[in-house]
Formats: sequence, C-alpha cells, structure tokens
Amino acid sequence: MAQALLRLFRSPVWAPRALKENILGKHLSTFSPLYKDQALHGKKSELKRRMKAEKKAAEKEAKQKDQNEKTQKPEAEVVDEESLDPNQYYKIRTQAIQQLKGTKDDPYPHKFHVQMSLTEFIEKYNGLQVGDHLEEVVTVAGRVHAKRISGAKLIFYDLRGEGMKLQVMANSKFYKSEEEFFAVNNKLRRGDIIGAYADYHDLMEITEKLLSGMVKHITGAYKVTYHPEGPEGPAQEIDFTPPFRRISMVHELEKVLGKKLPPTDQLDTEETRKFLDDIAVEKGVECPPPRTTARLLDKLVGEFLEVTCINPTFICDHPQIMSPLAKWHRSEKGLTERFELFVMKKEICNAYTELNDPIRQKELFEDQAKAKAAGDDEAMFIDDNFCTALEYGLPPTAGWGMGIDRLTMFLTDSNNIKEVLLFPAMKPEDNKKEPSQDSGTSV
Repeated sequence: MAQALLRLFRSPVWAPRALKENILGKHLSTFSPLYKDQALHGKKSELKRRMKAEKKAAEKEAKQKDQNEKTQKPEAEVVDEESLDPNQYYKIRTQAIQQLKGTKDDPYPHKFHVQMSLTEFIEKYNGLQVGDHLEEVVTVAGRVHAKRISGAKLIFYDLRGEGMKLQVMANSKFYKSEEEFFAVNNKLRRGDIIGAYADYHDLMEITEKLLSGMVKHITGAYKVTYHPEGPEGPAQEIDFTPPFRRISMVHELEKVLGKKLPPTDQLDTEETRKFLDDIAVEKGVECPPPRTTARLLDKLVGEFLEVTCINPTFICDHPQIMSPLAKWHRSEKGLTERFELFVMKKEICNAYTELNDPIRQKELFEDQAKAKAAGDDEAMFIDDNFCTALEYGLPPTAGWGMGIDRLTMFLTDSNNIKEVLLFPAMKPEDNKKEPSQDSGTSV
C-alpha cells in the first residue's frame, strides 16, 4: 500500500479517518472537517446525525474496497524456497520440471556437448588475473551445489565435479537481454546437474576403438580365426576392422521380412501384437507363452537378424517395450537409444543412453510388473530404490556392459565357455562317496 500523505492544519481539526490509497490509486477516503466551535457547542442531535453519517460512509467504503479486491487480479506469489520443507520443495520442483517436458528446454536432454572437464578448465585458466576477460565460450558440466543471488542482475553458482569446484558468475550484461537472463537462471536450482558426458553414439565409437584396438594389439591384425564347433570343425574368420556394421532393429527387420511393420509409436497396441504373432506363425518362429509384443520381437530378431552378425554388428534402436531402462529415442517415438553388439551370432555387449527421468522410469517398471504378472519371466520388478536414486539426479549419460567371457572365447578360439571362466559352475558329482560314519573318534 502506498503510504498516505497527511497534511495537518491548525484549523480546522480533521476527523480521525486516515487518507488511504491503494497501489492503483483507486480508493481515496473522503474528509469531513469538524470545526472546534461545532465540536464543542453543537447540539446532541446534530452530533448523532454526524456519527450516523460517518458510520454509513465507512460501511460503504469498506464494501466498495471488498468488491474491488475481488475483481482485481492477484499478484504472483513469491515463494521463498529456502523456507520450504523437503516435501513442499519436491512438489514445487516436480511441477516445474513436468512443465518443461516436451519444450525446447527439456529437463532431461539426451546430450550436452562438454568441451572440457572441470579439472582441465581450472588448469587452463588458473593463470588469469583479477579483471582479465577472455572472449571465449567454453562448455563444462557438473552439479550445482550452491546458488547465491547478489542483486537483481548478478548470480553466483558453485559447480562441482571430479572432486573440483568452479564458481560461475551469471551477469545480465553478458546476455542478449534481461528477459533471457531471467529465463535461463530461473530454471536452475541448487542440486541440479548441468551437462552430459556420453550417449549411446559415443559408446558405439568407444566400443569400436576398444575392441578393434585390443584385437590388433593381441593378435597383430584385425582378423581372427574361430572354430565354433571345436578344433575339428570348420573355421570361421571374424573381422574386427572398424567401423563395425550398424543396423536399426525395426527397420532392418522390415527389410528382411519384406513387410511394413506398424508405426513405432504403436508398438504397444494389441493390433501390433497380433500382427507380429501372425508373422511368427507364418515364418514358423517359435515363441512360448506369453506371446507378448516384446517376446515376439525378440524371437523374430533372433531368427532373422542375429544370425547374420558374424563380424561385429551393432543392432540399434530397440523398442521401448523391450528396453525399460533405456532412454527414449530423440527422433523416433516408441524406440530407445540402445544397442547390442553381436559377434558370431552371440551378444557380447549391451548399452544405452540412460533413462534418467524418475517419473517415466516408474511408469515403465509398472508396465514390466504387469507383464511379469501375466507370465513373462524375463520382465522386471518395480525397483523403488532405483527410482528414488534417480530423483537425486543422474546426468545425461550412457551405460555399458560387456560379456568378457564370450569375447575371450573368440580371441582364444575356445568353443566352450567353461574353458575361459576362472570359476566355472560345475555339475554336482552324483557318485561322490559320503564320508564314513565310522571314521574318526567320538568324544
């Protein structure tokens, strides 16, 4: 409320009602001057009449004020986040994140290209003196451990990662406009993770370099000879020369089958399941119950795609219904950013861009639980602890796993996995003699 301005005069004496004005300047109370001689010598009836008029005017003013307050648009409430308890903050932050989904400011991006680590950044620019300014744009990544506001147009962030701390200053004068400054910095909070380190494209390149380089270092060449049926059987050459072959699962399956599959964003429908079921019957592909879409796709891929993977081949972009832990594909709805590497028809590597949205992850776990309840033994349970961990924040990244034992089989020309396992699981010895009951001494 704007502070009222009172002007005092020696005479007349003003009635004890303050001058009031709201922020829009619409309400102004009336003045009723009472002169000394009237106040001291007026008649009793006249005084009552005045008091009644004053009361009526006050009631009218209060009624008018109440109506105006109801019609006016309320101002946006400013929330002090530091005063909120964890549950309140979680609710507000979750709502804000949900509103950003599907926009250009997706809170769960697939990749942010980081130019250098925090360690490299500090080493490179540690020699700068106070006041030095370089016209360079550098992208780094880390977690925001603190956000401090210093005035309306200056914000300081403490960015941490790799055991290092970097202070970042956000100054409005370095932005295109004040609107951009507020739009960018209002989205960031303490605890947020900024930046990403790798996606499944990066891991495919890493995998190629790792395997091809290792094979050449061990054998002296990119090609190895393998006897899948044992030393006496036919020999097969495996070529690890990069780049490895890459095929998209659904699109390659369409080519091999000579059939157009339903759109990838409709793979979870009953129509699609029936379509794949009919193909499996037509092609003679066995699939024990339950004949779900995920299981039918897996059997078809094994029958028509995996058998073609003699040299290292990446089978990529699995449907979401087959990959509950993988992140959705950035350009093809219904698919994920996942790959499996096959060599000699065997899977030796599985990797994907990590799904780091806890709400979406919980939904996929629930779908998996329904599939398991329907009889799919390969479906997953709901992992509440994993979803809780994701709520603390996982940077856009990718996960990777490799079957070292299978790779070792190919490099050592071993056709039995037990030959390369340090501690193989052995069958129990049924004819093992029980220790004699008579041996030893009783005490």
